[in-house]
Amino acid sequence: MLKISNVYKTFNKGTINEKRALNGIDLVLKDGDFVTVIGGNGAGKSTMLNMIAGVYPIDAGKITIDDMLFTKDGEENKIEVNISRMPEHSRAKYLGRVFQDPMKGTAAGMEIQENLALAYRRGRSRGLKWGVTKDEKEFYHEKLKSLGLGLEDRMTSKVGLLSGGQRQALTLLMATLQQPRLLMLDEHTAALDPKTARTVLELTEKIIDENHLTALMVTHNMKDAIRLGNRLIMMHEGKIIYDISGEEKKSLRVSDLLAKFEEVSGAEFANDRMMLA
Repeated sequence: MLKISNVYKTFNKGTINEKRALNGIDLVLKDGDFVTVIGGNGAGKSTMLNMIAGVYPIDAGKITIDDMLFTKDGEENKIEVNISRMPEHSRAKYLGRVFQDPMKGTAAGMEIQENLALAYRRGRSRGLKWGVTKDEKEFYHEKLKSLGLGLEDRMTSKVGLLSGGQRQALTLLMATLQQPRLLMLDEHTAALDPKTARTVLELTEKIIDENHLTALMVTHNMKDAIRLGNRLIMMHEGKIIYDISGEEKKSLRVSDLLAKFEEVSGAEFANDRMMLA
């Protein structure tokens, strides 16, 4: 589904603030993988997502993603698309993303249904016609109902009136409305209180499972990283230093992850937020 090959990224190259964020990273995701990503501050977790999304250009390497083409007979054919140098807006049709800040994924001054309409039309051509059709309203109503937050009865409300948790749940729905080839979750519950974070994580699991999505989830919570998904990777200094899946992952404990980090990196895990989580 996704292949990252020998990707490098250095910020502020040639200056006193030079920082190598990705150091020859390699990663392959299979169709349906739900991968949790952990690592200390500056490990390169968010930078990796930004490179996939095209927020910054990579310095070297290659990023490809599988796309699906249909023949005239309706048969499915997978093709590998090189997105390494593709502009950010052109990658949007392949990717869905939810950020740490609940305010980032939505337009506060627009209605809930208008935000959903924007997400539903991503990657499509647009013309001069009604923004939200009757059929779409019914579709959005059912999708919002599945969240279990009562938002289906507030479709004309401005998004800016929603709580952080409601807004993050809406962003998650918007990011998956078109069933992206890859869903990227960048610490998307970190800004929420524990109870709301659990609700959003439960919705995340449900949406990924029901839509059979491939997902990359960066998290600061080691317990969540162990419990969620079928695979876990640990990053350090721009590289993946640990990759575990299947039954081995299910039997992990937080102490195992800390010990593995010290073994592979030769240093103690220094991230207070992750330790306290």
